[in-house]
Amino acid sequence: MTNLHFNEAKERIRELRERINRFNWEYYVLDSPSVSDGEFDMLLKELEQLEEEYPELQSPSSPTRRVGGEPNKDFVQGRHSYPMLSLSNTYSREEIVDFVNRAEEALDLKGKTEWVCELKYDGVAISLLYEDGKFARALTRGNGIVGDDVSDNIRTIRSIPLELYGDDIPARFEIRGEVIFPHKAFEQFNKIRMNNGEEPFANPRNAASGSIKLLDPREVSERKLECFLYYLMGEDIKGETHYQRLQKARQWGFNVPKYMAVADGVDQIMDFINYWDEQRHSLPFDIDGIVIKLNDVGLWDKLGATAKNPRWATAFKFKAEQAHSKLLKIEYQVGRTGIVTPVAVFEPAWLAGTWVKRASIHNEDQMQKLGIRYGDEVIVEKGGEIIPKIVGVIHSDDKHTVQAEQNTVSFIENCPVCGARLVKREEEAGHYCPNYNHCPPQILGRFQHFISRKAMNIDSLGGERMQAMIDRGLVKDFSDLYKLRKEDLIGLASSNTQNKATIQEKGAQNIINAIEESKHVPFERVLFALGIRYVGEVTAKKLARHYKNINNLIAASFDELVQTDDVGKITAESIGEYFGNDENVALINRLKTCGLKFETEQSCGSNRFSGLSFVVSGTFDSFSRDELKQIIEEHSGKIISSVSSKIDYLVCGHKIGPEKKKKAEKLGVKMITEEEFKQMLNEKE
Repeated sequence: MTNLHFNEAKERIRELRERINRFNWEYYVLDSPSVSDGEFDMLLKELEQLEEEYPELQSPSSPTRRVGGEPNKDFVQGRHSYPMLSLSNTYSREEIVDFVNRAEEALDLKGKTEWVCELKYDGVAISLLYEDGKFARALTRGNGIVGDDVSDNIRTIRSIPLELYGDDIPARFEIRGEVIFPHKAFEQFNKIRMNNGEEPFANPRNAASGSIKLLDPREVSERKLECFLYYLMGEDIKGETHYQRLQKARQWGFNVPKYMAVADGVDQIMDFINYWDEQRHSLPFDIDGIVIKLNDVGLWDKLGATAKNPRWATAFKFKAEQAHSKLLKIEYQVGRTGIVTPVAVFEPAWLAGTWVKRASIHNEDQMQKLGIRYGDEVIVEKGGEIIPKIVGVIHSDDKHTVQAEQNTVSFIENCPVCGARLVKREEEAGHYCPNYNHCPPQILGRFQHFISRKAMNIDSLGGERMQAMIDRGLVKDFSDLYKLRKEDLIGLASSNTQNKATIQEKGAQNIINAIEESKHVPFERVLFALGIRYVGEVTAKKLARHYKNINNLIAASFDELVQTDDVGKITAESIGEYFGNDENVALINRLKTCGLKFETEQSCGSNRFSGLSFVVSGTFDSFSRDELKQIIEEHSGKIISSVSSKIDYLVCGHKIGPEKKKKAEKLGVKMITEEEFKQMLNEKE
């Protein structure tokens, strides 16, 4: 407890917030901290204590809110104040010349335009709204008109100011930029994931995209994301040029990148492009090109925009880097569903900042198209600057010799792991191993799928721990998970020889608890967890709700299956093959004995909405959007994602998508409120 009077506490809180925000700006934006970490932590702790003691003085813009609040149930949508257009892409320097010439001719300013060159950050576009100098909202791009409100997650990014300081701050404006995952933070987070037995993220961009859509802001705060801001929009923004406005924004506290330059004409634009084409791999984050914008904002409206792109800006995309290397061999990988993928192994080559020595060739058709042979020189590039792929082959001079013919690569006929004869259907590009229950990589892959979040959601079991359990003989199929004891897991080491950590008593108990909790997972997710080929999350949900229990599904004929919503010929054949295997049916019976759910929950559902289709939009007071959809389906109604003349009702919540509402009005679709929906639900049949 402090001994401060209310007004004293109010003033001290104001002072602490201002100082902490200033120190955050110095540390994360200027990279020039003026206080030690210890002193900063003490000030933040004092602020937290005061806000807890005086809850009426709490504020959403307080720096204490950066650690994240309670998990969201769902993301609502918000409308951009200005359309969030994307930039047109150019891939050659000649196209840049054409772009500049077109703009100058349209403006009658030949040779007199000034341009701002910026880096094109490889992250996730975001739009931030500020009102009265305080952070108000963050939206994703969405469809350019409406985006997801991710304010709670964006608030955790420390380089984004929650409160602005300085002169000439407009009362209301938007500033746009890119959320990125810096290399160092990305590597550290991946290391933590691997130490926990979890799969590492594939690349920083996808990780950043997934991070801002997490439902728990506290988890987002742990990922140390950054945000670069590069575009101001509003009515009262001072500054005649784009460059001046950005410098002003930096003074207010925004993380405006220093990697930019004002260019007088094409030659200086090219200098900027050429410099960063060579230097981009020295940056602590990913870029994939250069953005060129007309500096004079007064000319933007004169040039205007197409339906998708402004005419006063464009993006130059760097050509994917290529490397040449000698092919050494072809290896074959077997996935969870048995798909066999050929992988080229070649002499290590330096490519886009890393050494690469492997690249997927996808399937037999691609191998034949490339005409690939041992000893050839392969041309490798990174697709999207991330994933290596073979884009060409330079054949050796002796291609017409007998030796060259002997070096020709033919796709294997048997599984490289278990030796089973591979199968290839006419309508599919890939070969697969049919030895579903006894092929080791398929067994591991199916276990990883079974325990995943969208399936059984068994926490603390990653790929390495799962492999160790298989190696020790603790589990042979899914049902064995439910026979595990805490004593079986204590001391279990990861299968990764570099990771010597073993499971301790508390960790073992957590795993046992998670396994026990998974018995409450509903039938539709259990069905998805089984890993039947072509039965994804959506299809499993529709099958579970249509057939009600596993016995009805097992007994369904091919003709009945193809009549089921979202089930085509290939999926129906796959389902038939799965349940036609006695081992799979025996496994299901064992899982029933373990207590897993293989029938839909008996609910207070009815046929009340039978034959009716609904679109649900907005947020609701009594339940989440997903809960409302589930209620409709439980009462035999059908959920549709978009408004059309075929739907019966649009259920309108708060912040309803404006395009949905407009289209419903045009088509004459009946729109009902949350209260009207409740009345329909409670009516007697």
